[in-house]
Amino acid sequence: MSSTGLKITAVSDREIMMTRVFDAPRALVFEAMTTPALVKRWLTGPAPWIMSVCEMDLKVGGAYRYVWSNPKNGESMGAGGQYEEIVRPERVVSSERFDKAWYAGAARVTQVLSESGGKTTLTMTLRYESKETRDMVLKSPMEKGVGISYDNLSGLLVEIGVKK
Repeated sequence: MSSTGLKITAVSDREIMMTRVFDAPRALVFEAMTTPALVKRWLTGPAPWIMSVCEMDLKVGGAYRYVWSNPKNGESMGAGGQYEEIVRPERVVSSERFDKAWYAGAARVTQVLSESGGKTTLTMTLRYESKETRDMVLKSPMEKGVGISYDNLSGLLVEIGVKK
């Protein structure tokens, strides 16, 4: 477990589970995770990276496209996929493939939101094509980037929750 409250666990030979609790109702977390203007504000990873493109056609069969950019060195990283299942405000299942594959193949991403006592637990399960890919992802700096993004999301939820 990192200091951000993010827990990452290998749950099978091909799966990683990431869990984080947010101090906000499920509907608000779902909104922040599925509204492009809000996603661009929190899904950034470490500075100076920003999300320069966030396109989401949030429907079964719809596609999404993310591009992160580093304004200091001009690097960029893109990813996208297709939505397979959407149950508002509790579940989103999609595929994930990076433009420049840093891991082999694609992943299946299942995000589940559960609420208890006004707090929401996000459980994200990523299923990779092989154990080797899962192991490589676990050894990557992914935990740091996801942790920073989820910290950003936590702060954004406070901000948008106050405005509602």
